[in-house]
Amino acid sequence: MKSPRKFFEPLAIGAPSPYRELPMRLERMIHFVPPHIEKLRAKAGELASQVDVILGNLEDAIPIEAKAAAREGFIAMARATDLGTTGLWARVNALNSPWFLDDMTRLVGEVGDRLDVIMLPKVEGPWDIHFIDQYLGLLEARHAVKKPILVHAILETAEGVNNVAEIARASPRLHGMSLGPADLAASRAMKTTRVGGGHPDYRVLADSGAPGEPRRAAQQDPWHYTIARMVDACAANGVKPFYGPFGDFADADACEAQFRNAFLLGCAGAWTLHPSQIAIAKRVFSPDPAEVAFAKRILAAMPDGSGAVMIDGKMQDDATWKQAKVIVDLARQVAAKDIEFAALYGF
Repeated sequence: MKSPRKFFEPLAIGAPSPYRELPMRLERMIHFVPPHIEKLRAKAGELASQVDVILGNLEDAIPIEAKAAAREGFIAMARATDLGTTGLWARVNALNSPWFLDDMTRLVGEVGDRLDVIMLPKVEGPWDIHFIDQYLGLLEARHAVKKPILVHAILETAEGVNNVAEIARASPRLHGMSLGPADLAASRAMKTTRVGGGHPDYRVLADSGAPGEPRRAAQQDPWHYTIARMVDACAANGVKPFYGPFGDFADADACEAQFRNAFLLGCAGAWTLHPSQIAIAKRVFSPDPAEVAFAKRILAAMPDGSGAVMIDGKMQDDATWKQAKVIVDLARQVAAKDIEFAALYGF
């Protein structure tokens, strides 16, 4: 662990100073674009008005023979597209892959000042963050990048989950982390081929009743434990937690349920791999107007957050004031970007 006095020093001569506070950005959906497919990356400008983050994917789901084309396509997309306030991220290939070095040197060298976040797959410990932190500092200095490029870790191995707290505090460059359920399932030897979501066989049974009566069953969420650990690690260190991919594009209801579980536990957003998931993420990760209205009443009744009041027969105190402030602060962020939500929230 670095000395606190040196934690926020640039890691290379001429590199920008790290952020002391993360930029305040709305990131409800991280929308994945395969940049080696020209007709899809050409839609980035149109998508920018619909999503909070556009991510060029260079890693999984990109064929080996298309890795170089994806890298070049991302650079072309970043140069040619005005994204406005929408964030621009790239998921590079893993640290141990033959493409990582070229991903980093080309992206930072060509479009470093346009790039907000590098998403790093298969992070296993703080050492991975320390390495990319130092490497980015050197690249930023070489190419005179004016603002620090942040790093977002994907939590997708058992070792990464085991080290999640150390990862979350590894660097001021860390933006946050996402759950990667498919690779994590393989790492744990879980017996599923699903990409996120529940499993019909992961359930609990009610006690048996009268002879011949069917026993009630409830499907469980196999990701609850990991998401909760990730959220705690991120919250304790001032970085953002996210749910990752939901692979069944045809099951909108299950996608919404998984996203909503993550939202309620504290996640800031989720990945959208298909256009049909954009509206789901936007709806789920924007607070419910009725919740916002009630939260506003709590804040109005307790302007300084002290004491206790009764609202609709329910006691509100400093703890519920803090909960209400979380909801209203998020609603203000959403309203600032989406006019329709500003009207719903009364801002």
